[in-house]
Amino acid sequence: MATIRLDLAYNGARFAGWATQPGERTVQEELERALGQVLGTPARLTVAGRTDAGVHAWGQVASSEIAGDPPETLGRALNAITGDDVAVWSAVPVAGGFDARRDARSRTYCYRLLAAPIQSPFERGLSLLWPHRIYPGLLERCAEALVGRHDFTAFTPTQTEHVRFERDVLSAEWRRGRLLGAGGTPTAGAAGELLEFWIEADAFMRNMVRALVGTMLEVGTGRRELDDFLALLSGAPRERAGDTAHPHGLYLASVSY
Repeated sequence: MATIRLDLAYNGARFAGWATQPGERTVQEELERALGQVLGTPARLTVAGRTDAGVHAWGQVASSEIAGDPPETLGRALNAITGDDVAVWSAVPVAGGFDARRDARSRTYCYRLLAAPIQSPFERGLSLLWPHRIYPGLLERCAEALVGRHDFTAFTPTQTEHVRFERDVLSAEWRRGRLLGAGGTPTAGAAGELLEFWIEADAFMRNMVRALVGTMLEVGTGRRELDDFLALLSGAPRERAGDTAHPHGLYLASVSY
């Protein structure tokens, strides 16, 4: 037996998430089908972060136990079979027992927000259009408060498989991003401004990042007081927090081991 590690990226727009679901196109199903075709035997993948429908990934990691050594051209072969919305950056053998999910020390997500009156054609489906007035300074204060260990019960669905709701946030910040078609520099004005929320934690719960973003946007637009947001970090019912932001702005950026 051999263990392989796959480093992946995908556009989640046409996927019903990572995990296999009957009758749905999922990233796991797409890759396991391709892997089985190349190896000539069924394969099962373990993933670092199970993304939901519509969520993208730049730096997803998956692992699998396979019979025999993988071919040197495994990554190239997988890319030839999978759809054009999946890319296998690398497919390499690793030390036996490596588990992409269990061995991960932290995961980093990025949520991209286009603060503009009109959607850029280069950002459609890749960031959340936000045509309302927003105060980045308030967003930054929310992000600063996230660092450390907190109870995130308010930011995951009430009906959940989770039994532990505390998470250690290692870093969190809002950054100004770069817009395609705007000279390659951070811009404001007619093209709008791209804001990115970056967060790294030991683990995440379902919808956690999107619920945080939705609630922070309420603070950033003046519809919720900062102190109210801070109070949620001590644990609160889901209904006290804000809406869950749309999935197409969210990316699994990287996984640390």
